[in-house]
Amino acid sequence: MAIKIKLVKSLNGRHAKHIATAESLGLHKIGDETTQPDNPQTRGKIAKIGYLLQVTEDK
Repeated sequence: MAIKIKLVKSLNGRHAKHIATAESLGLHKIGDETTQPDNPQTRGKIAKIGYLLQVTEDK
């Protein structure tokens, strides 16, 4: 199974580690979307910067 992740808030003025986490998911600008595998690593990244993201289950 996979997770669809969309960046809905700006990275401007965020902590450097939060920006790096978003970029490791492939998210650079508002509106960027990516599909990632549903595993503990991805879930940890989402937990760290969840306030910037919109997350949906992808089948």
